[in-house]
Amino acid sequence: MSEARTPAQIEADIRRRRDELAVTLDEIGVRLHPSTIAGDAKAKVASAVDRTAGRAFVAVNRAVSDVKAQFVNEEGAPRLERVVPVALLAVGLVGLFALSSARKRRG
Repeated sequence: MSEARTPAQIEADIRRRRDELAVTLDEIGVRLHPSTIAGDAKAKVASAVDRTAGRAFVAVNRAVSDVKAQFVNEEGAPRLERVVPVALLAVGLVGLFALSSARKRRG
């Protein structure tokens, strides 16, 4: 059987348990404090934004690489069979805008 405890041992045990309970209640109070809850929510949102921004960066980087691969070969030289038609198209569009703009100024 277990040994009988003295009143002093019982009191010490009660004091220890009260101290432990006080620490636990303090921790609960900190966790449930509105500023702690708001800080946790803010951290979750910031993390989600960082993840989304990272994914967007990867997607844009991949798209730029894909477009670049259409106009540059593996050695880094331009693919003239693709660059020249796009350049001609761009020059044509600029010319059309210039003509349109000049006609608007006249009339």
